[in-house]
Amino acid sequence: MHVPDGFIDAPTSAVTAVVAAGALAVSLRGARRELDERTAPLAGLVAAFIFAVQMLNFPVAGGTSGHLLGGALAAILVGPYTAVLCVSVVLLMQGVLFADGGLTALGVNITDMAIVTTVVSYAVFRGLLAVLPRKRRSVTVASFVAALVSVPAAAVAFTLIYAVGGTTDVSLAKVATAMIGVHVLIGIGEAVITALTVGAVIAVRPDLVHGARGLHQRLRLRVDGVLVDAPAPAAPVAVRTSRRTLWVTGLVTSLVLAGFVSFYASASPDGLEKVAHDKGIDRKARKHPASGSPLAGYGVRDVNDSRLSGGLAGVIGVGVTIVAGSTVFWAVRRRRSDDVSPANTVV
Repeated sequence: MHVPDGFIDAPTSAVTAVVAAGALAVSLRGARRELDERTAPLAGLVAAFIFAVQMLNFPVAGGTSGHLLGGALAAILVGPYTAVLCVSVVLLMQGVLFADGGLTALGVNITDMAIVTTVVSYAVFRGLLAVLPRKRRSVTVASFVAALVSVPAAAVAFTLIYAVGGTTDVSLAKVATAMIGVHVLIGIGEAVITALTVGAVIAVRPDLVHGARGLHQRLRLRVDGVLVDAPAPAAPVAVRTSRRTLWVTGLVTSLVLAGFVSFYASASPDGLEKVAHDKGIDRKARKHPASGSPLAGYGVRDVNDSRLSGGLAGVIGVGVTIVAGSTVFWAVRRRRSDDVSPANTVV
C-alpha cells in the first residue's frame, strides 16, 4: 500500500500533503489527552512494532502478498490521535531511510495508511463495543472486525485519490475491483495480527490498552430491593506484568521479528504493487530519491549475505523508529504536563 512517486500527480499529492499536515496537527493536540506517564512509552513501542511487522509480508491469492497497515492496532492500543502519529512516524522512516513509499507521495501515504485506517477502524471498533458485552473478549472481537474493515477502506481511499490524480489512463472500475478484492484478503491477515496482539496485551496489562478503558461495568448490589452501584475498590487491581517488563518484551519481540523472522517473509509483490503492475498504473513511476540510501530496499549496503543484510536493516529500522517515536511522544506528554501545571490552572 506504500504509494511510490509518480503514481499520483503533483497537484493531488500537494492537496493530500495539506490534508496530512492538518491531520497531524490535530493529532498532536489530541494525543496530549491520550498520553500520560504510563502510555507514552507504549506509543513509541507500538510504532516500532508496526515497523517490524510491516516487514513480514504474508502470501495471499494469485502470487500477491500483504502486510500489516497498523492503523487499527495502534488506535486500539494507544488511541486514535496517537495512532495517526505512530503510523506517520513509521511511514516517514520507511520513506527516508528505506526508499519504501515515495517522498512526494508521503501525503498520500499518510492520508491513506495513517488517517483513513485509523478513523475507519476506530469508528467500527467503538460502534461494536457499544453493542457487545463489556468483556475483554469483546475488545478482541471488535479489534478483529475493525482491522478487517480498515484495509479495504484504505484500498477504496487510494482508488478515489487515483481517480482524481492518477498519472495513467487506466479504467477506474478495473483499479477499484482489483484493489478492493485483494485487500479484503489482506485485511484478514491484518485482523488476525491485530486481534492476537491486542488480546496478548489485554491479558497482561488491560489498563494500558486505550480501547479497553472503562471495560468493566460497576458492580451493582441489591439493597432493600433497589439496585445500587457498589463502592469502587479502595486500591487498584494488581497487574501481572510491570510496564518495564512489557516494554522490554515488546522491544525484543520487534527486534526478533524484524531481524530474523523477516527473512522468511513472502517475496511476492504486495497488493498495490501487483495491481499497479497488472493494470499499468506503474508506467509513470519514478525512481525514489532515497534509492541510494545505505538501507534502501531493507538491506545494508556492502553486506553481501542477504540474511544478515536484511536482519541488520530490520534491527536498525526498529531502533530508529522507537527513538523517533519515543521522542515525539515524550514531547507531546511534556506539553500535556505544561498545560496542566499549577501555573496554568485556574482555581
